[in-house]
Amino acid sequence: MIPIDPSSLRIGLLQATQSDVFSQIQNDALLSSSLWVNVALAGLSILLFVYMGRNVSDSRSKFIWAATLMIPLVSLSSYLGLLSGLTVGLIEMPPGHALAGEEVMSQWGRYLTWALSTPMILLALGLLADVDRGSLFTVIAADIAMCVTGLAAALVTSSYLFRWLFYLVSCAFFAVVLYALLVEWAESASAAGTDEIFNTLRVLTIVLWLGYPIVWALGVEGLALVQSVGLTSWAYSGLDVLAKYVFAFLLLRWVADNEQTVGASAGATTGAALGDD
Repeated sequence: MIPIDPSSLRIGLLQATQSDVFSQIQNDALLSSSLWVNVALAGLSILLFVYMGRNVSDSRSKFIWAATLMIPLVSLSSYLGLLSGLTVGLIEMPPGHALAGEEVMSQWGRYLTWALSTPMILLALGLLADVDRGSLFTVIAADIAMCVTGLAAALVTSSYLFRWLFYLVSCAFFAVVLYALLVEWAESASAAGTDEIFNTLRVLTIVLWLGYPIVWALGVEGLALVQSVGLTSWAYSGLDVLAKYVFAFLLLRWVADNEQTVGASAGATTGAALGDD
């Protein structure tokens, strides 16, 4: 009798699970289409943004362009991970959940995407508004914490209560981000002379980002009022299209047309700071 290596058995089980999830995704037209659309749009956005930034020469504008370009690059990789089943799993919902005891598909890879792409959105906005480094670090840290605790809320299977506790903690971190966008960063953008485009992008970001916790609460991860994984996936994908690709296009188009304003805002702020000293 040939001995079986336990580690090989575990790897085989993981591969089988990934293969099963991959099959489920491919056999669900609503679900798979929500992912393929983002792969296509992310790819097109990368090509478009590279073209739009070809003549950008100001160093600050280049920094904003590089941060913005990372948004579709991260999304492309992430959505390929979702489509392949690599960052998707099946979890059993805990007692108290509307689908208690049932296996539900969890697209946990989305949280990985958000943890890597949303900081780039905030970095681009922070550079545009010329905020100080301390505020930029704090808001980006709160944003990452929001995504990580959101992931915890989605993956906890031991307690329905703890799913919602992690959800509330995630919302608390989100409140820090909202305050910065609504108050602190808006004031900085006004001083930097970039408030017109910043206000447009700020409204777009806040409205769309508020949609994510709402989808979570109503979808299979929360109250399960919407129990279709495909519909939930389309809701997230639709928000991603607007919050990432449309946002990035509007920002890069303005930066490409207003390099002098972007560069002058940084110089003016630095000069004011030196004068204050």
